[in-house]
Amino acid sequence: MPDHLDADETSGPPHFDTAFRARLGDLFAWRRDVRRFRADPVDEGALRACLGLAALAPSVGNSQPWRFVRVSDPARRAAVTADFERCNLAARDGYADERRVLYASLKLAGLKEAPVHLAVFCDSATEAGHGLGRATMPEMLRYSAVAAVHAFWLAARAHGLGVGWVSILEPARITPLLDVPEGWDLVAYLCVGHPQEEHADPELVRHGWQARTAEAARLHER
Repeated sequence: MPDHLDADETSGPPHFDTAFRARLGDLFAWRRDVRRFRADPVDEGALRACLGLAALAPSVGNSQPWRFVRVSDPARRAAVTADFERCNLAARDGYADERRVLYASLKLAGLKEAPVHLAVFCDSATEAGHGLGRATMPEMLRYSAVAAVHAFWLAARAHGLGVGWVSILEPARITPLLDVPEGWDLVAYLCVGHPQEEHADPELVRHGWQARTAEAARLHER
């Protein structure tokens, strides 16, 4: 029996012990945005297991609007990479002086190295959930897809895989490129593979872009 579960696991919900919670904290802390990948392939079983765990993410009205698309076609992958490079140059030119030089030195995607590309869409046309919870906050549908991305990310880390979220892309160009159904909105483009290196600190901290802030963990009272 796993040592993080109580003996009554078969008769009720699991009770996670202190050791498990500590390991869970390690998982969250070591979940990093990876941009440097090894070339070795990703085990298909591990990838499917991670997708299965992602499907356990919460969703508004039980709508489950996430749609994962594996981008394997070399021409499509090259077009995505070209769009990143175009957008990245434009983003660099939005900075000046030392910040621009620092931006240019950062590695912000592993599109050429990662063995797996996953485009994650939100199916805004889904009828699942019957609109529950979306009348006043329709954006909850997209937030649900983001929750699935985060669940996939943690699952991948637990399987020894790295994930990089590439946001320096133009969705209006990427979506038609991937020939997905109408009503699917791009939420995330993920690079997945085995990391070249392991670091507990975020890459942007390590390379001097910005330190972690205390404000991020502050609880505001009203």
